[in-house]
Amino acid sequence: MIYDLRTYTLRPGSVPEFERRFGEGLEHRQKFSRLGGFWHTEIGPLNQVVHIWPYDNLAHVESVRKDMATNPDPAWPPKGDDVILTMESALLTSVPWMREWTSPQEYGGFYELRIYTFIPGVLPEVIKRWEQAVPAREKYSPLGGLWTEATGGNKLYHLWPYKSMEERTTVRAESVAKGDWPPKPASSEWMLQQENKILVPASFSPMH
Repeated sequence: MIYDLRTYTLRPGSVPEFERRFGEGLEHRQKFSRLGGFWHTEIGPLNQVVHIWPYDNLAHVESVRKDMATNPDPAWPPKGDDVILTMESALLTSVPWMREWTSPQEYGGFYELRIYTFIPGVLPEVIKRWEQAVPAREKYSPLGGLWTEATGGNKLYHLWPYKSMEERTTVRAESVAKGDWPPKPASSEWMLQQENKILVPASFSPMH
């Protein structure tokens, strides 16, 4: 499947208002395709909202865009000229063994999105190592999603849900102490950059 990861950076203090507008327009938007999840940042780059839209394939992405263009509605897209500073979009493809987002999912109140940039050419081997290690890691908490860039590139995106920040601390400490994470052999020698942000789901988010 293809996942459209959208990140909007908003003016300070405007996140609640933008979430309200987004939620009000969501019924119309979901006539064309469903929302996978919607969050705002709690730790990391502040005043951001992150939303992810799953699609069957790239053709589905294009057909939805065309359908929306020919069926406009005042509620969508939500008004944002007064609050949106920047907008970013990344089309991602799920790794072959990821659990696809085919229905709403209830995991917890906090999510960690991590983005790793690797040197060119090593992602297939990195993903192979992850496939072998993730079952042991999921004894502690589930993997929400694992993607690479659909148009090529060297980034790996992974999403981890937790019931609380305390659970995150415990899970990370125990999985490392028992040797279940990170994958072995490690891929840190190939890594160029690591980014993360802690996300809190909106009330209307299908993933929460």
